[in-house]
Amino acid sequence: MLTPYDEFPVHQSSRPFSHVPVTDFSWDDGYYFGAYSADEGIFVFVGLRVSTNSNVIGGYAGINVRGRQYTMRCSRRWRPDFSTRIGPLSIEFLRPMELIRLRLDDNDSALTFELHWHALAEPYLESHHHATSRGRVTTDQSRYVQCGAPRGWIGFDGSRIEVGDGWYGSRDHSWGLYDGRPPLSDPAEWLPPAELEGTPRALRFWMPFQTEAAVGFLHIHEGAGGERLGLNDVFGTPFEGWIDRDGRRLALVDATHSLEFLPDTRAMCRGQVVATDIDGGEWTIGLDLASPPWLPITIGYVPGGWSDGGTIATYHPADTGVYLEWDDFDHATQPFTHTLHGGLEIPGLHGMEHLARVDLSGPGAVRGNGLAQVELFIQGPYAPYDFS
Repeated sequence: MLTPYDEFPVHQSSRPFSHVPVTDFSWDDGYYFGAYSADEGIFVFVGLRVSTNSNVIGGYAGINVRGRQYTMRCSRRWRPDFSTRIGPLSIEFLRPMELIRLRLDDNDSALTFELHWHALAEPYLESHHHATSRGRVTTDQSRYVQCGAPRGWIGFDGSRIEVGDGWYGSRDHSWGLYDGRPPLSDPAEWLPPAELEGTPRALRFWMPFQTEAAVGFLHIHEGAGGERLGLNDVFGTPFEGWIDRDGRRLALVDATHSLEFLPDTRAMCRGQVVATDIDGGEWTIGLDLASPPWLPITIGYVPGGWSDGGTIATYHPADTGVYLEWDDFDHATQPFTHTLHGGLEIPGLHGMEHLARVDLSGPGAVRGNGLAQVELFIQGPYAPYDFS
């Protein structure tokens, strides 16, 4: 089946874009956007994902207001409508990689918005993601990240919030074969036990940041002892990063981190990253949590995130052709107990997506203040911060 994208001379295979080179349900292609203000204590998160082999396009739009986390999820069949719209939610690429319009039109939930997402720098292409399990490739994916500044408005619970100065944003776009997500992933009860292939990842620290002096991105992945070698993981790359200043892009070659955490959690409350650029310059990034971090479970990538037990990649029947649902949680005090759809309660949880104020200093007396999104996962034992 042809798509509008087949009109352009950009094919990478002999098939139309509606056909992907594997039949695995884990092949997908999609977007994430963030828009945030420390002064308002608000983090808006928006996403859309095409799961080609299950013929589903799913999306979400949510808002975290100082720990109150409200999320709308929507879904429809992908073929034959190849637009980046699901009912009231749409993403329009007015100037690709420069100006993007995010809209959530009037709907039955309490959230609406119209945001123009303006790029502050060219995208950062992460190293190719590759991982294996039992000798089988489980991740084969590309991803790029970009810093931005949103402008527009948000409607929530009867109030209108203007989005302008003091707001920043982040986004990523990823596509390819990603680690399997239940219920469409490999059934563990019918497979041999997983065998260790490489070093298991314990830490993921992913951070786009924006200031008036410079913008940039870095990510750090480490094993349980803080090691950065031999990782076999969906994210994989031990370290990489860049800083953009005065029209020049500098690659970062190394970084150290020193983080403090909210009591009884692995959620960051403050910290510092010291990065070294390719010219030997040192950049110090101070971080201070501006609002309780939000929990990505509600965007619907795991069972229990949707009311029917499915995920963003599964079919949700709807009489109108567009499925829509939403939920509202109080996560202001962390850790907290979160109840999944289906009734399962998970105690001791905390948010993993942090809105942080940034204090940046760099070579040549560069100083800047701004914001960052810090995605921080610490799973299992992690010796550098005495997590057992």
